[in-house]
Amino acid sequence: MLSQLEQIEKKALADLESVKNEGSLAEWHVAHLGRNAPIMQVFDKLGQLAKDERPVIGRRANEIKRTLEAAEAERSGQLRQAALSQALQSERLDVTMPGRQVPHGRLHPSTRTLRRIIHIFAEMGFQVYRSHDVETDEYNFQLLNFPPFHPAREMQDSFYMAGDYPKNNPLLLRTHTSPGQIRSMREYASMDPKNPPPIRIVLPGMCYRYEQISARSEIQFNQVEGLAVGEHITFSDLKGTLTDFARRMFGAQVRSRFRAAHFPFTEPSAEMDIECFVCGGMGCPVCKRTGWLEILGCGMVHPVVLQNGGYDPRRFSGYAFGMGSERVAMLIHRIDDIRNFWMNDLRFLEQF
Repeated sequence: MLSQLEQIEKKALADLESVKNEGSLAEWHVAHLGRNAPIMQVFDKLGQLAKDERPVIGRRANEIKRTLEAAEAERSGQLRQAALSQALQSERLDVTMPGRQVPHGRLHPSTRTLRRIIHIFAEMGFQVYRSHDVETDEYNFQLLNFPPFHPAREMQDSFYMAGDYPKNNPLLLRTHTSPGQIRSMREYASMDPKNPPPIRIVLPGMCYRYEQISARSEIQFNQVEGLAVGEHITFSDLKGTLTDFARRMFGAQVRSRFRAAHFPFTEPSAEMDIECFVCGGMGCPVCKRTGWLEILGCGMVHPVVLQNGGYDPRRFSGYAFGMGSERVAMLIHRIDDIRNFWMNDLRFLEQF
């Protein structure tokens, strides 16, 4: 029986040397380590041997089985390595080609423009003040000289959330960042009601209006509100501040203009236009064929608004302005459709 075991081992190892692929190896496993393989039949016949022969034959059969299993595992590794080497040889690798580009996260173009605007005003001495996205009708309209049913409310279609307008002072998504004017003035005035400190702040935030979406209008947009309150502040201070901002934002050669306008919370009021960089002043859908694009509204703070904020209009004056950061981004990057900012199209966003 021992000589038979040696023959089984020798034949199995010889057959293994001729195995050239995984399929042949599987066939070899069935023939030499399968249930009906010669080595497995030896285990089945152990009970027929003499008692003194069983330990010797059983021990030797186990040694051969382990040897064949180890040889099979080694041969399998050799076949896999050979297949990999062949694949590498058939697929020639050009090590001079550039590697795959790793995508990097980046800031949204609207956020980048918003931060640039805030940075410019910070250099001019303005501080950042944050206010609520959800406001009451009182703060959003009434304290800003928009009484109930005032016709000027038609300028700003609103998303009301709760309450019975105009009885219960309903909640709404703010239509502009101007409610922050009242909140900031009241906060500053509370520090010293008899002698409130001067204010010079910018209020960035998202605004919401229920209006027709077009190439230049969206139902949500970022706005930066500016407010300066103190003694002897004039319209010249307002024009100088905004003209300096335009030059810092768009370049020293930028052309701008002020046009008379009306806002209930400022008097006198104006709108500031920048020459349309999308069409170079020739006229396009973004600028309504005028060659100019409005970027902000501004004016001197109305005495009623000053009084509602806790400042005596006989002693204090101030100016305010509000601009849309997406409009500014459109000018800087020659973007012809404001809807691109909120479509989340990577083909657009990855350009910034």
